[in-house]
Amino acid sequence: MTELKPLVLDVDGTFLNTDLLYEGFWAGLGRDPFTTLRIAATNLSNPAQLKAELAAAVLLRSDLMPVNPAVLEVAKAAQAEGREVCLASASHRTLVEPLAAQHGLSERVFATEGRVNLKGAAKAGALTHAFGEKGFLYAGNEATDMAVWEHAETAIVVGKVPEAEALSTRGVGVVNIAGGWAPKALWKAIRPHQWVKNVLLLLPLIASHRFDLVTLVPILFGMLAFSFAASSIYIINDLLDLEADRLHPTKCRRPFASGAVPIRVGMLAFVGLALGALGIAAALNPGFLGIVALYMLTSLAYSLKLKRMRWVDIATLASLYTIRVVAGAAAGQVDVSVYMLIFIFPVFVALGCVKRLTELTLAKNDERLPGRGYGRPDRGDLLNVAGLGVFGALLIFFLYSISDQGQMLYPDTWLMWVAMLPMGWWLIRMVALGWFGKQDYDPIVFALKDKFGLGILMMTLSLMFWAAGLWAEWFGA
Repeated sequence: MTELKPLVLDVDGTFLNTDLLYEGFWAGLGRDPFTTLRIAATNLSNPAQLKAELAAAVLLRSDLMPVNPAVLEVAKAAQAEGREVCLASASHRTLVEPLAAQHGLSERVFATEGRVNLKGAAKAGALTHAFGEKGFLYAGNEATDMAVWEHAETAIVVGKVPEAEALSTRGVGVVNIAGGWAPKALWKAIRPHQWVKNVLLLLPLIASHRFDLVTLVPILFGMLAFSFAASSIYIINDLLDLEADRLHPTKCRRPFASGAVPIRVGMLAFVGLALGALGIAAALNPGFLGIVALYMLTSLAYSLKLKRMRWVDIATLASLYTIRVVAGAAAGQVDVSVYMLIFIFPVFVALGCVKRLTELTLAKNDERLPGRGYGRPDRGDLLNVAGLGVFGALLIFFLYSISDQGQMLYPDTWLMWVAMLPMGWWLIRMVALGWFGKQDYDPIVFALKDKFGLGILMMTLSLMFWAAGLWAEWFGA
């Protein structure tokens, strides 16, 4: 009986819907950014050494890596036929061997080690040496695999590889398997629904009663710049959080964690969005450009380190929301009240606590949240800090109402005091919903979709407009 020829699977982009080199780089950035950047910078021209040093510096969990189900099915079918199924990868051997063991594949693996980067012709040479010319079936996903397919009996092409169309004319059997990524998955990764947060840039316009196009139009462009900036950081955050997201009950479905979008595509999208944000900001004015740059740097620091630090993460979140308000003032050239900044910061501290309360309430055990510094025993402390934020915001609002600036803009002071009732109601309700786990993981996004809560906010805003005399000015009432 003739022995069946082995099936050899490429790893990055073929067996896995991810790339182990990029996985190691981003995991390293999250744990030790300076060492990781040094490794990348010093070995950029030496791929084999780069992969070896990254593999030594970062321990990746092979059991969490997203597998292409179609390729896994082919592998299991080949094993059932009695074929040996091997992994052959340009990734480092110390990463490929655990992956093969995890999925019950052959102990014989082909991978980068020493000075040899096992890619293209080098991989083709290793496989033909082991199995002979036309002595194996090979599955790959990109043009560099052509060097291997030409020596294989059968080419299993994952996704669209235009160069592979010529293989059938060279006596190589071709089997196609679905693969690749969809633009709509990248659209999901940039989280356009989060752009609603940038309505915060309109607060200085509303507070100063500057309802004119000269003020509004640049603020709208500022909102676009902040949308691009925020999306660029969401991508970075997701790439840094790959392992934590894969351990999360819902975040595991995010595009990069699930492998729906390649990490390399995410990196290119980050560059495009960041350049777009800074370009729009520069076109508005230097002050706004500086604020956008500050926002992006602070967000990056949050993603790299600060989000893992108890209480510091909440203060940073509150600061990032406050920066949006300052940005609105800079874009529209509106003077922002110190009282407004002091007022909104404790509001956002409370909402930052709500974000963590929601995550902890919905957590399945008492362990610390993956990638965060909190566990369920911290819920009481978070509730207390949220309560202090609510009290502080209402106190500052009251002090503003009796200040010279407040009385100038809002002559009917008693209506400002009445407005504190629905304002306090809204804040306490948000905290309660977080405590009972009845809202979204992001309180700002939830608030802007919550019809009942929006009604309370509109009630507050209407009372403030009444106190300012704007209803009478606009409608003659």
